[in-house]
Amino acid sequence: MPIFQLPLPKIIFAAIGISFTLTVWPALAAGGNLVALVQPEPVALNTAFNTNFPNGVVSNNIYEGLVSYNQEMQPQPSLATSWEVAPDGLSITFHLRQGVKWHDGQPFTAADVKYSALEVWKKVHPRGRTTFAALKDVETPDDHTAVFRLEHPSLVILSSLNANEAQILPAHLFAGTDVRTSPYNAKPVGTGPFRFVQWQRGQYIALERNPDYWDSGKPKVDKVIFSIIPDAGSRAAALETGDVLYAPYDSVPLSDVKRLSQNPQLVVTKQGYDSSAAYTFLEFNLRNPILANLKVRQAIDRAIDKQALVDVVWYGLGKPATGPVPSSLKRFYTTDGVPQYAFDPAAAEKLLDEAGYPRKAGGVRFRLAIDYFPVNDGFKNQAEFIRQSLSKIGIELTVRNQDLATFIKRIYSDYDFDIETGRWVPMMDPQIGGLRHYWSKNIAQGTPWSNASNYTNPNMDRIIERLQVEIDPGKRAGEFHEFQRLAQTDLPVIPLVEQQNFTVYSTRLHGVSTAPDGALSSLKDVSLQPEGK
Repeated sequence: MPIFQLPLPKIIFAAIGISFTLTVWPALAAGGNLVALVQPEPVALNTAFNTNFPNGVVSNNIYEGLVSYNQEMQPQPSLATSWEVAPDGLSITFHLRQGVKWHDGQPFTAADVKYSALEVWKKVHPRGRTTFAALKDVETPDDHTAVFRLEHPSLVILSSLNANEAQILPAHLFAGTDVRTSPYNAKPVGTGPFRFVQWQRGQYIALERNPDYWDSGKPKVDKVIFSIIPDAGSRAAALETGDVLYAPYDSVPLSDVKRLSQNPQLVVTKQGYDSSAAYTFLEFNLRNPILANLKVRQAIDRAIDKQALVDVVWYGLGKPATGPVPSSLKRFYTTDGVPQYAFDPAAAEKLLDEAGYPRKAGGVRFRLAIDYFPVNDGFKNQAEFIRQSLSKIGIELTVRNQDLATFIKRIYSDYDFDIETGRWVPMMDPQIGGLRHYWSKNIAQGTPWSNASNYTNPNMDRIIERLQVEIDPGKRAGEFHEFQRLAQTDLPVIPLVEQQNFTVYSTRLHGVSTAPDGALSSLKDVSLQPEGK
């Protein structure tokens, strides 16, 4: 089915000597069409088994969670209108919104919650495997009540129930199938403010207003078209010309941010990312005997000038990381007793000598490959920065370029890598997304964003499992402090830079979310001012 019958104007961008076509949809007089960017192209149109942020940027407009979060990161009603936690902390009862329909007309019921929680969040969701570890069953006494039964109290669950972390999927379409290979990953059916229309691979994903949406008067635009523009410079140009109106998650070159922020037709904001608390990292494949040597990993850490990495690669948008819990998560963060590996190339050389890897002919100690998260030039440049840094201490790195699907398969299915560099998102409680690298029970071949390094330490497992059940907030924070100390001692991963993400959007847009998870929220509150007004 075509999206429009009208002829579609086109703009041709020339970039790096290559011409390609961006389709631009005309705005309507009422409501209007919101043309946004998503970069890179999503792998699937849900976050059930792959929480890569492009998947969420699009699919959180289609699917919903039991709750949303306000500015204070407190849960607010969404598909659940209210909930009660039992005095002993062993159950949470959710009262579900009545009259909600899936986009195919079927009713939303407690059966959908039960299926999503037990079969998706607990089994295939990369972060859900730890977040919902305490969940043992979901009882459904009626169609509009879901009772979560817990093995033990779990403080993290109520911080993990929004659309991005815990999408409710339709049981009538997914139950009894492998969610990872379902055709509905490419033609989603949700309860959210927008319905899926079309995914033209490599070009755009089109959504339209859900006329039966439960939140009266929303969404406020008629259509959202997520354009896919591979060239970063052309994405910036599309924003400057007004052909694209909304671009989350660092969609333009970092070198363009200052110029775009001075454009009176654009807003550049860092709001909407507080709940993510993202940081970049190096993860080692400990199956490689060279990298299994702790002194080699320590040497690599000492060879990287993290402040220079922030300044040169990330244009100052961030700061050096001190461990796997970002400093913005003040309830959990510490540097007390957490090992740090200051930039010291001479110390790095000494560690490599002690590890049994002296320089050979030509000055090379050994050769490795590095794979980077292929979502924007920042990660490619980070890999190149690390290549240059390690070359100075006799480690020769080959930077491998690939698309996102190939990267995910290489790292998380085939384990065919030496070092990989990407972004980790602990979320508002680091139990949600900050433990995955380190828990041996999260070595889950084929599951993206899991423990790919093969790191296993029984002491680390005990720390993680204690903090999952601890109900005293102060004691739980102490367990997180121990987690940071051991993570930086064993160093299966090097946290590099606490990132500062940004969104660029047109001043014609009103209602862009500034909530802590705003960049991964739906666009249901966004309205579009007609041109010239």
